[in-house]
Amino acid sequence: MSKVNRKLTTILATDCVGFSRLMEENEELTLQNLKACRSIIDPIIKDFGGRIFHTAGDSVIAEFNSPVECVNAAIEFQKGISERNNALDKTSSLIFRVGIHLDDVIIEGDNIYGSGVNIASRLEAVCSPGQILLSRTVKEQVSKKIEFVVNSLGFKALKNISDSFEVFQVSHEPPESIDRQNIDSQSNLTKKYKPKLLVIPFTNTGKDEDSEYLVDGIVEDLITEFSMIKELDICSRQSAFEFKGKGNQFSEFAKNLNANFVVAGSIRSSGKRVRISVELNDVTENKVVWSQKYDRVIEDIFDVQDEIVRKITIALVGEIEISSLNRSKRKPAENMTSYEYLIRAKQLHHKFTKEANREALDFVSKAIEADQTNAQALAWKACIMGQARARQYVEIKDQEAYYEEMSGYVQRAVDLDENDFECNRMLCFAYLTQHKYDKAEEYGKRAFDLNPNDPRVSSGYGEVLVRVGRSGEGIELLKKALELDPVPMGQINSDKRLADLLLGFFMDKNYVECLEIGQKIQNIDFRSWLLLLEAHKKVKTHPSGFENLLSLVAKFRDTDFVMEIDRFHIQDEKINQSLTNIATELLI
Repeated sequence: MSKVNRKLTTILATDCVGFSRLMEENEELTLQNLKACRSIIDPIIKDFGGRIFHTAGDSVIAEFNSPVECVNAAIEFQKGISERNNALDKTSSLIFRVGIHLDDVIIEGDNIYGSGVNIASRLEAVCSPGQILLSRTVKEQVSKKIEFVVNSLGFKALKNISDSFEVFQVSHEPPESIDRQNIDSQSNLTKKYKPKLLVIPFTNTGKDEDSEYLVDGIVEDLITEFSMIKELDICSRQSAFEFKGKGNQFSEFAKNLNANFVVAGSIRSSGKRVRISVELNDVTENKVVWSQKYDRVIEDIFDVQDEIVRKITIALVGEIEISSLNRSKRKPAENMTSYEYLIRAKQLHHKFTKEANREALDFVSKAIEADQTNAQALAWKACIMGQARARQYVEIKDQEAYYEEMSGYVQRAVDLDENDFECNRMLCFAYLTQHKYDKAEEYGKRAFDLNPNDPRVSSGYGEVLVRVGRSGEGIELLKKALELDPVPMGQINSDKRLADLLLGFFMDKNYVECLEIGQKIQNIDFRSWLLLLEAHKKVKTHPSGFENLLSLVAKFRDTDFVMEIDRFHIQDEKINQSLTNIATELLI
């Protein structure tokens, strides 16, 4: 067997944000701009001692003998591209992102192979536009040797590499420049604040080995799950486990890490049974805002671990948002952060009134003003505008211009962070409301691939699938959402989840199951009422149930049924016409 040549080297991977979309819009202009940017990137890489060993389309991969020179090269060409963009109009601007990793690699001719190359590429893939991300090995080499600040971003999931990979960001300003920033600049930084969560190791009160595995496993999985949620900052595993064995007085420890919320808990096992107690603590308010106990029989410790992590994550995200929302209501508007503006906007959006929609639009606009890189705020603005349009809360003189503005916010959101599952979930919903089913399915799948355990993602993707001829798959996802989160945030019962399932079974032509679901809905809405009437006509049984539905005619007499049927977002015009006929017969 021939000898394999290896060496330690620093790998830089970079590519252009939204390149495929730009090529679709204007190939010649995009290629011209790419060549101009490469004329900046390539010489700088060479000047700093780097060597480009692979290019494909818009991507460049290079190696450097020195991690310091590699990072300095990235800073320099990002600066050069930024200056170019500022001198041109937006149609000619290209934005790049960079991932850098130090590793032992295999040399074969002029090419380089190994996990080091893959990690650099995956780091680049999770970058925000214009960002430079480093692995810990690079950070340790460059921290005190470059004139720029390196900040921890916690843990991110790198596809096919790790679900929990620690990453660091290089600032775009040297420390002296940061020190010279005025009060307004500091205020802008504060407005980009997000709640920070610390998950401390659970206490093992049983002291047996299996429980210890479960303790560490649950904490590590919770950190991984939370690291995928862009609304939160999460303290790293290394920081969290420094608290292990130090009792339960975590307030000072959390404050030192600037954490706003702490997840703590304990595990007690006896034979085949295990009890897990969990609580969420608001460090700022110094109080417990949520607690829960889980009793399980351990047949497979890993199955129990997965179930508990899934349930805890769902519950805690909601509680953190509620606590943050309540706190934001006590703050003067001018002191609110982008995150706080956004959660206020989301709360108002779910009230479904004209006045609330107007206020929601105002809050989400302020969220974007406070942080131009808040991709979720951009996606939510499109959604709130869509609600205003669909419910006729605003008078729109130019529908095409209004739609283009909505689409512009959607596209900016995607360009900022194509790997944000929440952003993709919102885009899935936005495209569904516009009856762009292919796009809704595409973004629904992206969101689901990024985070299949979030019930909002399962529900949103399932709602699309039942409408595009994949009702079986959609029903399974809607069942999963009902099981994981039966009463969604903002609801008082399970009616919304059940109504979604009702539509799924209706599209699957399982009318008997529709009637079973209908009996579980506490307060029947207009659209569910129509579906149940149609299901009764198909089954032709349970006459008493049909009569009960007919007795609700007075309740829905003044409903704008044309608009409500349009909000079903059903592709099949035959179904829409059939529902319209029923409504016309009964309500006119």
